[in-house]
Amino acid sequence: MNRWLPYPVLTASLVVMWLLLNRFSLGHLILGSIIALGASQAMSALQPAQPRVRRWDMIPRLIWVVFVDICHSNIAVAGIILKGRRRQRDSGFVTIPLELRDRTGLAVLACIVTSTPGTAWLEYHSANGRLLIHVLDLVNEQDWIDTVKRYESLLMEIFE
Repeated sequence: MNRWLPYPVLTASLVVMWLLLNRFSLGHLILGSIIALGASQAMSALQPAQPRVRRWDMIPRLIWVVFVDICHSNIAVAGIILKGRRRQRDSGFVTIPLELRDRTGLAVLACIVTSTPGTAWLEYHSANGRLLIHVLDLVNEQDWIDTVKRYESLLMEIFE
């Protein structure tokens, strides 16, 4: 935007987060604003590419799908923990071919996969578009591929 406030949305978001984490006072507002401006200046020095959102209307759908899947995953992981060793479980690795190439979309996909209990984003090869994830309870590899592909298709609609 300008030299003093290159990322106004980031700055405002950081100030709001600061005030949510601390009680509201004039001192916290000033301190949070100074920290947010500093972070905005640091982001400016990194010169990240501006993400281009093509379909804003798909974002709520993505959020809902991820929310439902995270709830299901929390229940499944809680079941694994509570059952203990009564059931044989096999953790494993799944390689998923991705068509998504947008850097912002890949970053969002990494956040989704990593924030879902029982899964971890391990490796992405940009040359061939292969994603390697680890799954705590790998029952059916195709189910995980379909799940990630569902996220990928929504992210491609949003970013590409």
